[in-house]
Amino acid sequence: MKRTKSYSRKLRAAAALGALALAAGTAPKVFAGPHHGLGGGGNDRHGIRHVLLISVDGMHALDYLNCVSGGYCPQLAALGTNGVNYLDTSTSKPSDSFPGLMAIMTGGSPRTMGVNYDVAYDRALNPPATATGNGLLGGSCTPGATPSGTSTEFDEGIDFNQNLLNGGGTSDGGTDAIDSTKLERDQNCNPVYPWNFVRDNTIYGVIHAAGGYTAWSDKHPSYSSVGGPSGTSTDTNVDDYYAPEINSDSNNFAAEAPTQLLFPGCGKNGAPYLPDQLALGDDYTGSFQNIQCYDGLKVMAIINEIDGKNHDGTATTKVPNIFGMNFQAVSIGEKLKYKHGAVAPGYSQNGGYIDSIGTPSASLKNEIEFIDTSIGMMVSELKKQGLSDSTLVIVTAKHGQSPVDTSRYQADGAPNDPASILDSYLPASESQSGGQIGPTEDDVALLWLKDSSAANVAAAVAALEAASPALPLASNIAGIGEIFSGPSIGLYYNAGDSRAPDILVTPNIGVTYSNSSKKLAEHGGFAHDDVNVMMLVANPSFSPETVTSPVETAQVAPTILKALGLDPHDLQAVQLEHTQALPGLYLH
Repeated sequence: MKRTKSYSRKLRAAAALGALALAAGTAPKVFAGPHHGLGGGGNDRHGIRHVLLISVDGMHALDYLNCVSGGYCPQLAALGTNGVNYLDTSTSKPSDSFPGLMAIMTGGSPRTMGVNYDVAYDRALNPPATATGNGLLGGSCTPGATPSGTSTEFDEGIDFNQNLLNGGGTSDGGTDAIDSTKLERDQNCNPVYPWNFVRDNTIYGVIHAAGGYTAWSDKHPSYSSVGGPSGTSTDTNVDDYYAPEINSDSNNFAAEAPTQLLFPGCGKNGAPYLPDQLALGDDYTGSFQNIQCYDGLKVMAIINEIDGKNHDGTATTKVPNIFGMNFQAVSIGEKLKYKHGAVAPGYSQNGGYIDSIGTPSASLKNEIEFIDTSIGMMVSELKKQGLSDSTLVIVTAKHGQSPVDTSRYQADGAPNDPASILDSYLPASESQSGGQIGPTEDDVALLWLKDSSAANVAAAVAALEAASPALPLASNIAGIGEIFSGPSIGLYYNAGDSRAPDILVTPNIGVTYSNSSKKLAEHGGFAHDDVNVMMLVANPSFSPETVTSPVETAQVAPTILKALGLDPHDLQAVQLEHTQALPGLYLH
């Protein structure tokens, strides 16, 4: 049900704005009137025709403040001189990459998007036809029958070949890498593609429908979910999608990386070359240096798109109305414990922070400097092409990372994690003993039970409580901080939702259930360091401002549509959740 904008509603809104402005002793900034679409309309104060959206995964508001004051991100500091900085920005809850990305794209939360985690569960879907690369087993499916329920997977496991940089597809990293036999299936046994898994439409769908040209780069072919529902096996809303597989074998970089997309320092004698040869054979997340060459491919894709070409520069297209990418470098810099021998000069063996106030380790500082240089390259190219004034640049993050105080990190996991404690309660694909893809746990635990009856959920919660008494603290082997179930799940999910977990566990600060020996932090949970991220919105026409009131990354979506002269209420999640555009911008 699309909300209409009545003339009387506009007058009431204008009057309210005027009253507030008069109380503050300033003239009201009211921009009413029809939207003209994709920028440049009569009521567009800034002439925005393009939006460059950047997610620096893991980057906290604190990281931005520290790097600006410390002088090691001069490009971001310069961007901030014409930008609005939001100090109290929260990501989705859970704060995993998948819901974090889709909150930015839809303007919604997991409640309406139906997106909880890369790996989650849906009682209304059937298993894939064949096993995924990460171990979700294939199963039977009878058209028209009640679905059996299945774990859902939207990461590297649905690639044809997750060891290859292009995912085993026919292009250099697009949706052709998705193996439909590894996708969960609906009641009619049709595969559910990533863009159709999302219940809400996205800014890409709205902008494309309005005649806009669209592009996005990310870390998995599966994150083509940004296009939003098409109802077909084709992503029709992203004109240029590029997603080299981040979890592929870095040994393949030399043979697979497009030479025209090599970032400076990632080639040798004109051929692709990774600077950290010790880490070859690991994926790109295992090296502070190699992750920069991986991200660099996407940076060069953005440069090509600013120049009016497709991502690899092989064809002339047009400058996208909406485009952007995610960076992984900072996230890796925050959590990696390097395992391949001595690190390169200027890097520290461990990433993360050296104190509780967010002073970065040498390796993390290198990653922040890398993304700063990269964003500076994009801004310079916008200026070179005469696009600065007509481009809104948004720098934010899908998720944060916890804990900033690295000394508080505590690796936990089987047999002490919630999924192990409740092993007999869980479906095989979600249990520790099921021999499949396993539970949905990081520094959070989402638990779907075989039996969702109130009595069974209560029994499961009692088992968790018994295994994790609040006092004495030493006996809380599961590190459980808070347990949500029953009515309290309603804080985050709608009753009866086939994708809503029965139990949600948030652990004590620093506790992570992945039991990983190569990490210092993780994300996914609800802690401050998980959900608080940077948010900078910039354009040469803006004056520097700092907004201290709480905002959410979901507000990026209606803000982008508003900037381009489109109606934010064309987003279903905006209607359902009443998501507001970011304050302090006065775009129309």
